[in-house]
Amino acid sequence: MTEEIIIAGFGGQGVLSMGQTLGYAAMVEGKNVSWMPSYGPEMRGGTANCITIVSDSTISSPIVSKYDTAIILNQPSMEKFESRVKPGGIIVYESTNIIHASERKDIGIYAIPAADEANKLNNVRVANMVLLGAFLEKKPIVSIEAIIEALKKVLPERYHNLLKVNRTALEKGAELMQNMG
Repeated sequence: MTEEIIIAGFGGQGVLSMGQTLGYAAMVEGKNVSWMPSYGPEMRGGTANCITIVSDSTISSPIVSKYDTAIILNQPSMEKFESRVKPGGIIVYESTNIIHASERKDIGIYAIPAADEANKLNNVRVANMVLLGAFLEKKPIVSIEAIIEALKKVLPERYHNLLKVNRTALEKGAELMQNMG
């Protein structure tokens, strides 16, 4: 199993931390990982993306131009990366921020209202975890338990009180994906 993922959105949406958390979770499970962040000069509000590759075997290169999965958090990223998803791949996107989704017929496209769900949890910063939970329900490349273990490493200790809401967000994302059929 090798999964090549692009995660893209605005700086401040948790794009890079989502990819990093996924990478740490894969390491917790003994998998090979590559994580390569990319962001514009203006961190918050500028565009950001990262490529996270998770594999059971050696990863030959962290640089890929086509992806198995795109997790998209804003319209500019949808326009930039939707064409780079391999046929048979998937796009999981934040439906409250994206007006024009991909119309491709050769991939799975899943609209997740992550920001709305994060608002219901009274923490807008967990929208990225809602999306990650939805993705992992569709492609369970790591467990939710491994994500929580990874969050203990990614989040500074002063934010460990947020582990519970992050777990709830992951579970809500998985539930939303289950309800899509």
